Amino acid sequence: MVEMLPSLMVPVSSWLRSTPHRYWLEHQGLRLLDFSKASRLKVGFGPLDNKGVLIPNAQPDTTLTARMTHSYAIAGMRGLPGSKALAQHGVQSLIGSLHDAEYGGWFGGLMDGRPTAEQARKQNYLHAFMCLVGSTSVVARLSGAEKLLDLAISVWERYFWSEDEGVFRESFSSCWADEEDYRGANSNMHSVEACMALADVTGNAVWRHRALRIVDRFIHTLAHDADYVVREHYDRHWQYLPNYHQDRPADDLRPYGLTPGHFVEWSHLLLKLEAALLREEGSAPTWLLTDSIALFESGMSVGWSRNGQGGLLYTVDNNQLPVIENRPHWVQAEALTAAAALLKRTGHVQYETWYRTIWDYIDLYMIDRVEGGWIQEVDADNQPSEVVYSGKADLYHAWQATLTPLLPLSPSFATAVRDLF
Repeated sequence: MVEMLPSLMVPVSSWLRSTPHRYWLEHQGLRLLDFSKASRLKVGFGPLDNKGVLIPNAQPDTTLTARMTHSYAIAGMRGLPGSKALAQHGVQSLIGSLHDAEYGGWFGGLMDGRPTAEQARKQNYLHAFMCLVGSTSVVARLSGAEKLLDLAISVWERYFWSEDEGVFRESFSSCWADEEDYRGANSNMHSVEACMALADVTGNAVWRHRALRIVDRFIHTLAHDADYVVREHYDRHWQYLPNYHQDRPADDLRPYGLTPGHFVEWSHLLLKLEAALLREEGSAPTWLLTDSIALFESGMSVGWSRNGQGGLLYTVDNNQLPVIENRPHWVQAEALTAAAALLKRTGHVQYETWYRTIWDYIDLYMIDRVEGGWIQEVDADNQPSEVVYSGKADLYHAWQATLTPLLPLSPSFATAVRDLF
């Protein structure tokens, strides 16, 4: 059994050790899970509007389905009624019509039962989540989980993993031709998360080593050399693309410029990888900790409260000037997760301060106590906005933020929950 909050470094006075704070986290997590139950469709899950109702003519989204299935599978392991059934629905959808039976892999979604040309393209971002949900479903012992995981691993290894580069390729056409001339930090960041889950569930250490190779390139080499700003966009020859999507600054996956929320997301992933390596292999590179600290400091310096109104903004340009000053909910969730991870790892009071500050911000501006769920995005004045994200489709980031702070850094999320509760 893993130990709750195993680090002796966490101060006795920390919110992480506070029983009322734990109750508050539990309550907020239950609210989020209940709110998102309405997203179930006949196949998979679809996006909700701001009131928690499916949008008109809602269609299944595969990334959303994977994230919902992952979340409800874990909730089901904790004994929360209705959750396992929703997770089981997700698994059946993912091994059913959302899966490409002809070429393998997964469509991005369906439109009236068939994928559009864009949805038919095979994206690493999605397939990283397929490996994550496959591993979570196995831990939760859902019917069809082993099949889902086997399908996901087979495709991910065969088409996406680049052994020479030590990263995952970005995308292909539906028949696995026409590889995209792009290497992206975002999809590889989520690949690190999935790799660590696969290592825990399959017992195959190669996944942990692949996670380390990704981190070594994107963070310990590229970000290190750029004073710990994470540059997102490269071509297949690893030439940085500083103007990529300059005409689409509010893109929800590949925005122009730099994304401070990703700095802090990488920060806590590095600590989780360090803990996994220490736990399973007895040693880890010392730079995982130093790079994690530097990434958090850089992300908060570049993105937090640039106009004095609190919150971590969405993007800055290559000179670190604000581009999209709106504050997405997931950015705040990842920042507090990083603060909690650094607190558990180091015991430094500054991370306790950050953890409390970020939760205060979320409580005051993100948690919607009228309609339910979290507001997905606020503007620079902390008023609800929809420049980047509309409605309330995303459960994954917000709900994990209510549980991750109380989990150990290793093993990975689903395995830790199974062993704790």
